Amino acid sequence: MRAKRPTLVITFPTTTAALSWERQCMERKVPGRLIPVPVTITADCGLAWAMPLAERGRLSEMDGPYSALFEMEL
Repeated sequence: MRAKRPTLVITFPTTTAALSWERQCMERKVPGRLIPVPVTITADCGLAWAMPLAERGRLSEMDGPYSALFEMEL
């Protein structure tokens, strides 16, 4: 089993917003990936962006709407 790590989970209002966020992250080499929204979170869209908590400062580089930020062990 994989060890759990501190993770920043970002939810989005729409699937389009989530995919746009993913594209921006890839262009800017921001680490992370799209994941299904964890069951402990309620979100409008079924996708969330998971990234290392240590990279939280890079959020200022991003454009686009997100609904909420959560710090979790994933």
